[in-house]
Amino acid sequence: MAPSATNQKSSGKVGPPFRKEPQTLLAKVQREYLNLTFAKSLIFDPARLPLVAVIILAIDFVLNVLIVQNVPYTEIDWKAYMQECEGFLNGTTDYSQLRGDTGPLVYPAGFVYIYSTFYFLTSRGTNIRLAQYLFIVIYLLQQTLVLRLYCKSRKIPPYVMVITMFTSYRIHSIYLLRLFNDPVAILLLNAALNAYIDGRWTLGSVLLSLGVSVKMNILLFAPGILLLFITNLGWMGTLRQLTVCGVIQLFLGAPFLLSYPWAYLKGSFDLGRVFEHKWTVNYRFLEPAVFESKAFHLALLALHLGLLALFASPCYKYLQNYCRLRNLEMMLAPQIAAQNRVEKEQAAKQQQQQKHRQIAGKPKEKEEKLSVEQEKFLKSFEKGIKQMAEKEKQKSPPETVEPVAAGPNKFSIHFDRSTQLALLPIFLSNFIGIVCARSLHYQFYVWYFHSLPYLTWYTEYGTSLKFLLLLLIEFCWNTYPSTVLSSLTLHGCHLALLYGIGRKMFRRIPDLG
Repeated sequence: MAPSATNQKSSGKVGPPFRKEPQTLLAKVQREYLNLTFAKSLIFDPARLPLVAVIILAIDFVLNVLIVQNVPYTEIDWKAYMQECEGFLNGTTDYSQLRGDTGPLVYPAGFVYIYSTFYFLTSRGTNIRLAQYLFIVIYLLQQTLVLRLYCKSRKIPPYVMVITMFTSYRIHSIYLLRLFNDPVAILLLNAALNAYIDGRWTLGSVLLSLGVSVKMNILLFAPGILLLFITNLGWMGTLRQLTVCGVIQLFLGAPFLLSYPWAYLKGSFDLGRVFEHKWTVNYRFLEPAVFESKAFHLALLALHLGLLALFASPCYKYLQNYCRLRNLEMMLAPQIAAQNRVEKEQAAKQQQQQKHRQIAGKPKEKEEKLSVEQEKFLKSFEKGIKQMAEKEKQKSPPETVEPVAAGPNKFSIHFDRSTQLALLPIFLSNFIGIVCARSLHYQFYVWYFHSLPYLTWYTEYGTSLKFLLLLLIEFCWNTYPSTVLSSLTLHGCHLALLYGIGRKMFRRIPDLG
């Protein structure tokens, strides 16, 4: 006669209802990733940008190869670059004698060394296809560095980055079909910004100075970076970093400074150089006589300095808060690590106890919630962060960090989100320089293209207006030759963007204080 259910229960045997089958890896993947919520997060959640960035880089690599293989190369400055470097390689160190088809050499020594390397790699500049593939590498490195900054800041939704990076014809043309030196300078600049954000100050200054040695436009970022030095390193630390930058310039320029110093300084750092009106993107609506007048240039310089002075106070406060949050990170990191070690040990003990209960035939209990101590730990962090960081009152995400419970037994705080507070002043410093530039040529678009999504999404404009601004700016840079309408539209977009940034920054000064 079969034993009854009562006898089974009393005998201590555990039946199937109490045994939980282990989940398969496929089931776990389906539950966590193959659902609408995860798909939406890949589109709208800035925290998912690291995953989306890998996809962007993979697709961009294929796209770049297709462009190189199928779109004709256009010769503009590459041949002249090679001629200028050839003169140096033949022993000429007099900058006034280094010339190409487009005129005299007007870039500092770093440009000469880098493009001399390209000269050798591309069979004296004749292997254009290989040069294009070298610029694919430069392009992908640039995208990687930019995406890393955006991933840290958690400011921009992934779909914005996808749209802006894949739809710019002009940017792909500058890198792959023109081979200008501007992308090389901007690559070094973004490498420097990544080093600064990681706290590697000297490395960042070396990279920054190398960028300046390729093209002087990198100096447009200098006011924001100077404030970053002052707020984070103090005056002596700032002096050390400026010394590093200066020593790098002296070292690179030594062959020219020791032989023909005045020719080198005048040729590579000519701040008074007059651009030709026929190439301008932003001042087509002016008469050539006005465009080339000294009074016009001085007025733009005065406007540039005035805007930098106007935005200096909020930028300084942003960077002060960035410094405080980074210091808070260093203070709390040991405490978080210690708490996580305790939680890990407790989790291991709980897991061991559950195994013993299962062996003893007891039903598996539900997962425990956070203990009182754990909840108290999180609340203390929340209180500390709220006292230190600014409060966001609008729909846009706050430029602060937030405490996060990373799983039931691990605590973390995404301090890297404070990167927002450092990027805005640096990007804004460069953007003000763009707004006040005496002339913008088509390759100059790369100077600020990668910062436009960040600057635009900082404003409180609606999403439609933000995309409209980006679309109109792209339209202006793709209009060749420029027209009165395109240049006026570009100025209108720049001023609208600058107004939107200033309106939000100045309203939030009391919160930053």
